[in-house]
Amino acid sequence: MGVTILQAPSIVLETDFERTDSSEMDFVGKVDRPDAILNYNKSFMAPLSFTFLESSNWKDYALLDSGEGLKLERFGKYAFVRPESQAMWKRTLNSEWQDADAVFISTGEESGGHWEFKKKVNEQWEMHYHLTPNPSPTGRGGLLHFKVMTTPGRHLGVFPEVAVHWDWFSNLVSRSNREANVLNLFGYTGLASLAAAAAGAKVTHVDASKKSVTWARENQALSKLEDKPIRWIVDDASKFVQREARRGVKYDGIILDPPKFGRGPKGEVWEVYKSLPNLLESCCACLSDNPLFVVTTVYAVRASAIHVAQAMEDMMKGFGGKIEMGELVTREQSAGRLLSQAVYARWSKS
Repeated sequence: MGVTILQAPSIVLETDFERTDSSEMDFVGKVDRPDAILNYNKSFMAPLSFTFLESSNWKDYALLDSGEGLKLERFGKYAFVRPESQAMWKRTLNSEWQDADAVFISTGEESGGHWEFKKKVNEQWEMHYHLTPNPSPTGRGGLLHFKVMTTPGRHLGVFPEVAVHWDWFSNLVSRSNREANVLNLFGYTGLASLAAAAAGAKVTHVDASKKSVTWARENQALSKLEDKPIRWIVDDASKFVQREARRGVKYDGIILDPPKFGRGPKGEVWEVYKSLPNLLESCCACLSDNPLFVVTTVYAVRASAIHVAQAMEDMMKGFGGKIEMGELVTREQSAGRLLSQAVYARWSKS
């Protein structure tokens, strides 16, 4: 019991939950959380592992500093200030904040606001990420190239913290010795799809936004992965998976990055608390007899990772394997503090 820091390409800080004779499980470690006592689900057949995953392979991205409800980040050659409600401490740096190229001014509404540019910023620029370990036996395809830009919703086209998942599932695909069939739902600008394809998977990428899918295809060209088998689909995720289940289509890996709230191309409403259970049920019907992985990452919700893990446990009954859960975190360069970005749960066969 306790906290273990593994010095690996993707740094993992792990705290184990162990069974007790009571109906509760104690959070053990040096992390103070309001949900320190979690309800024990007796259907789990093994101790649960709560893990902080950190993507430490970035060269083109860095969390420079954070505090007082804001974060200072570097995307390529530009520095940006964006809102971060969880940064409830004092900033460490000073002049670096004043030197930022742009600041996102929030209106207080979710994703509402505008960019205030202090310096000239290109309309778009290119960034890179090295998959680790390189999933390609020839060494080709391990480097992702993609474009980024400021958008009205404060985002820039990449969520750097999920790169730790790219490394994880691309490694599983490359070691499977088969052409795995992978489904990426809510695929955004396609970086998870490209990571899976670079590892040798046949990928189906689904997003309700035609603009995002176009952006993803541009990233495919930038990464020189045009020869990889990727289907680009503009559709409502839930409806698409239901049709795939009726057709008998099977997938060896499923990636889900659902928003808290969204709308499909025909106005379909997505609310994560209400919609995710049904989507996971439909995804289960699309799993092959010998799946490799399932990973779900959820942002901007008032939920513990154990809730996502228990939903996934319901989905994966009968498949064996193991479920990990925790938070995706980013470490500051300034003071080394960890900033929580999302909760996740992921299943793998071994």
